[in-house]
Amino acid sequence: MDLGLRDRVYVMTGATRGLGFASARELVRDGARVVLSGRTKESVAAAVAELGAPELVHGVVADNADPGSAALLIDAARERWGRLDGVLISVGGPAPGPVAAAGDEAWRGAFESVFLGALRIARAAAEALGEGGAIGFVLSGSVREPIGGLGISNGLRPGLAMAAKSLADELGPRGIRVVGLLPARIDTDRVRELDALSGDAAAARMRNCENIPLGRYGTPEEFGKVAAFLLSPAASYLTGVMVPVDGGALRGL
Repeated sequence: MDLGLRDRVYVMTGATRGLGFASARELVRDGARVVLSGRTKESVAAAVAELGAPELVHGVVADNADPGSAALLIDAARERWGRLDGVLISVGGPAPGPVAAAGDEAWRGAFESVFLGALRIARAAAEALGEGGAIGFVLSGSVREPIGGLGISNGLRPGLAMAAKSLADELGPRGIRVVGLLPARIDTDRVRELDALSGDAAAARMRNCENIPLGRYGTPEEFGKVAAFLLSPAASYLTGVMVPVDGGALRGL
C-alpha cells in the first residue's frame, strides 16, 4: 500500500536513537523528507549518516526542554523544503524510580521536557500545518497502566495523552489530525536499561515476555512502521486515538 509519504516533510524530535530514529527511517524509506533532532551535534550527525539519504534528511541540534526549540525545528523544515506536513514528538523517558523518592527538581525537569516541551512543539506545529497535517506523540503504555519503577513517567504521560486528545478536538475542524502511540516493551536501549535495573536483565525480559500475548519484545522497526502509517495520508480519518504498539500487553480495551 502506498502511504502517500513521498516528498512530504516531517519534523521528528528525539530521533537520533530508539523509537524516534526507527520512525524517521520508515518515513525516509517511503520517500518523505525529515528534519530530525537530538541534543548533541555528534548524535545528530551520526543519525543523519546512518539514514544514508542526505537529500531527504536534515539534522538539527535541539532539546525539547528549550523554549526556543519549537520555532527552530518548524523553521528548519520550512526553510529547507518550503513546507511542513507533520511532526512526531518523542522524548527520552524520565529517570526511573518510585513516586515517593522523586524530588521536586526531578519532577520539574521531567515536566519541562516530557510535558511542556512536547506541547510547545505541538502548538508551533499547529500554527504551521494546513489541512491534512498530522501531529503525533510518542507516549507510553503507562498512559493506560502504571509501569513499576517509573513513577514520574506514570504521572506525566497520561496527562499529555489527555492534552493530545483535547488538541485533536481543537484542530479537527482545520483538518489537522492528532494521534498518540503507546509503546510497551520495544527492544530499545531504554528498555534494556530498565530491564538491567532489576539486577538480572535476562530474567526480567523473560518475565515481561510471559505477560505479552505475542511472547516477545517488539522491534523498533515494527514501531516505526506504525508511526509512519499514522502520520501518513493513508490514516486520514484517524485522530484523537491512542494506539498501543505492545504485542497485546495492555489488557484494557
